[in-house]
Amino acid sequence: MQQILDRLVEAGATGVLMHYRDGHREWRGSAGVADLDSRQPVAPDGWFRIGSVTKTFTATVVLSLVAEGLVDLDQPIEQWLPGVVPAGDGISVRRLLNHTSGLYNYTDDLPDPAQIVRERFDHWAPQRALSLAFAHEPLFAPGADWSYSNTNYTLLGLLIEEITDGSYADAVRARAIEPLHLHQTLVPGDEPKLPQPHAHGYLLVDDESVDLDELNPSQAWAAGELISTAADLNKFFAALLAGELLPAAQLEAMLTTVGDYGLGIARRQLADGTELWGHNGGIFGYLTSSFHSRGADRQCTMSRTTVDAEAAESDDLVAEVFLSGLD
Repeated sequence: MQQILDRLVEAGATGVLMHYRDGHREWRGSAGVADLDSRQPVAPDGWFRIGSVTKTFTATVVLSLVAEGLVDLDQPIEQWLPGVVPAGDGISVRRLLNHTSGLYNYTDDLPDPAQIVRERFDHWAPQRALSLAFAHEPLFAPGADWSYSNTNYTLLGLLIEEITDGSYADAVRARAIEPLHLHQTLVPGDEPKLPQPHAHGYLLVDDESVDLDELNPSQAWAAGELISTAADLNKFFAALLAGELLPAAQLEAMLTTVGDYGLGIARRQLADGTELWGHNGGIFGYLTSSFHSRGADRQCTMSRTTVDAEAAESDDLVAEVFLSGLD
């Protein structure tokens, strides 16, 4: 396991940490440095921005509302958010969850790295993200194809707030974080600082690595703003896959895939036939992979800090970890 992490640093990662569990056996380790100035080592139990792994939390909240009969998966989103999405477009809640809406991905139109650095503390209202998306025509008719889009989960965040008459953050805390006692998982909102210890994320601007240790993550919101640790993510996915957060019908719906993507969760199959469930995540300077066997007897969560947008493919890394095992 340590050799895998060391190779990632040799390939350009600033720092990396990983928790791997196989039954009652567990391995925790790290490689590289937490920041380029102090050169302190990465804490294996450190905090990090989880990026799009947030989507599994968001989907869990939506499906818990479905379980309570407050919304239907095949209900048009325009019934809940009139005037926010084009009328009559046929986009259902399910199509947002599984990325078959056809909506343009707003993060494809984010500012250039220099502007991101200048505006790192700015608040992004969801409407700002949606305005970027709706400036483009849909990629395809709803349900006709599949295309990953952060826009879908911005709309789901607004849906959660409309149904619960509260904030997205409060809903995630009440329906996922607090029931599982995830004491190291945060919905930060406009808070730019990460708890200690943590590794620093970097962004490449004009061939220089710019430290983005402090960043307002509201741009990512319900699609990618959460902060957590490897231990908490493993705990979350173990409970989710065991049916502790959702009734059987909603968990089955979550694990029903279009291609290899369900409702806020992805499926990966290893060469030995092992089926894994989880999500990858990326947000400025941080790359996360969190995948788990269906029974959660084998789990792996890895966080990397890097300035290289073309860092090693997450799925290949996860496959290598699981196929290597602890023996």
